[in-house]
Order: sequence, then structure tokens, then C-alpha cells
Amino acid sequence: MHTPILHGKSQTSLFWALLMSGALSVTGCASTEPAIGGASLAAARPSPVDPYENLNRSIYGFNMGLDKYLLKPVADGYKFITPNFMQTGVTNFFRNLKGINVVLNDVLQGKFEQSASDTGRFLANSTIGLLGLFDVASEFGLAYNEEDFGQTLAVWGVDQGPYLVLPIMGPTTLRDGAAVVVDKAANPGTYVVGTGIVEGISDRANAEGALNFINEAALDPYVFMRESFLQYRQNLVNDGKADANDLELDLELEGDVDVGEISDAKSKEGGAAARKALEPEAKAPRDAIDTTAGDDTVQAFDSMSKSFDGVEREFAEVSVKMDDISKKKSRLKRR
Repeated sequence: MHTPILHGKSQTSLFWALLMSGALSVTGCASTEPAIGGASLAAARPSPVDPYENLNRSIYGFNMGLDKYLLKPVADGYKFITPNFMQTGVTNFFRNLKGINVVLNDVLQGKFEQSASDTGRFLANSTIGLLGLFDVASEFGLAYNEEDFGQTLAVWGVDQGPYLVLPIMGPTTLRDGAAVVVDKAANPGTYVVGTGIVEGISDRANAEGALNFINEAALDPYVFMRESFLQYRQNLVNDGKADANDLELDLELEGDVDVGEISDAKSKEGGAAARKALEPEAKAPRDAIDTTAGDDTVQAFDSMSKSFDGVEREFAEVSVKMDDISKKKSRLKRR
């Protein structure tokens, strides 16, 4: 899911959104760990991919506090004083810088046709798009592809290792955490003082919608974030070809203490809506790209319009889910 408009409004957007790229990109939300029947969810549902859960939860709590008292106020101030078109420009600029990483990892993964497309995208946005402030490449059919060294290591057969939550940086794995060093080294913005702070503020501002969704919908935000992140990364590694069952989120909806209702809440439909709210964008298709002018440009704009319609429908589904959650919470309070 990638459109110029979504650049400034629904990124990572984790989410990095969730929220994995800036020096101040944090994936926290204000919530406490709930308990059902006197037992915590962490104790009831241990995860083999999270052997350091106790430590991770402690760091997650630190990140939540940092986000609540520092990062969120700063991001809110940024959104308040910065016009929307400038926010979009900032997001586009930092995304374009990562284009160098994308091309490098295309080559390392043997995706040579995609590397040619991504090179054209980077050059177009760096020149016509004024150093990436404007995403002109998308208008000509050059879709954005998310590639990083963590995905390259996965293609090379390196196991993801245990799930980790790092201070400030947020969720990652042993493999992806180590790969960040290479990604940062290949990004020109790393060598300019202050760019990491600006990028982090931009990422946090763009992640507001996803974080609000987690805070409202998740019975245990820590588990929700962990499952979302791991499945999102697996989706990237598989180029969006993962089985639908593998993408189902371990989603717990707040207010449903009945085990049967919790199970129903984890249906594929609910998981799909949550994924759309959390993922900054899906893996771009590997279709052949024609950049000729004329009718092809018109078709590109028509495709963009259809994408906007699809995004609108997905957010409408999320809105319906949120309304259902609010109603359930109201019924429980009346009891």
C-alpha cells in the first residue's frame, strides 16, 4: 500500500511503524499489562520467539514512558506547527535517502530487475522531485519497494533469532538489530548531524494513528506489538507472499474477557483490518514497469486513484472495529 498521500499520514510508519527507522522512533503506548483470572497474559501465553520477555517488557515500559512524556509531545508540536505539505515533504525526503539502501539490498538479494526500477525511482525523485521532497516517481509507475539488510540476511539463510525490544529503537530481532548497523552506514543522512532527530520526530508523528489503534484495541499492547512486528517483517522477507494464516495477528480486544469472544476477535477479518492499520505499507508488487509518457501516465494516475479507494475502505473497516470495541466497553461498564 503506497501512495504519495500516505507518505505523510500513515507511515511508519510501525510501525514502525511501527516505527523502526529514526533515532527517536519509539513504538510505545500508554497501557498496563492486564490480567485475566489472576494470571497475566505473559504467563498464560509464553512465546518461544520471545525468551527474554521479562527484560523486553521492562524496556518496553521505559519506551512507553519516554514516548508519553517526551516523544509524543514533541511529535504533536511538530504536527501543530508544520503544514501538511511540509510534513509530507519531510517524510518523502527521508524515504528517498533510504532508496540507496533499497538498491544495495536489491543487488545483494539478486533482484536485478527490481534494482533497476528502484534506481530509476531514486534518480527521478532526487532530481525532478527536488532531492526527494516530491514523490514524482510514483506518478510514473515506479513503485516503492521496502528492502533492508535484515531482509538480505534472511534471504541468505540467517535465522531471525530472538525477539528484542531495544531502548528508544523499539521492537526488533537479533538479526534485524545487527543489520541496522549496515543500513545506517549506507544511509547518507547518518553522517549529517541532526537528521536522525528530525527523521525520528517525523516517524513518530506519522505513527500516531497506528499507536492509537493499539492503545484502544489491544488487551495486551506488548503482545500485539510483538506479533504485529514479527509478522510484518516476515511479510517483507517473503515479498508479500506469506500464507494468509501466517499473517493472522495474535490480537486481543480490550473489554472481551470471555475466552470464546476473544477467539472470535482473532478472526482473519479482524487481523486483516489491524494489519492495515499497523503496516506502513505492504510489499510492492513485482510487476513489470513501463515508464513511457502519454497514456501510461494517465493509467498511473488511474491506478493511484484506485489505491486511494482501497485505502479508504480499509480505514472504514478499522473505524467499524473501533466502534464495536467502544460499544463492548460501554456494555461492560454498565454491568
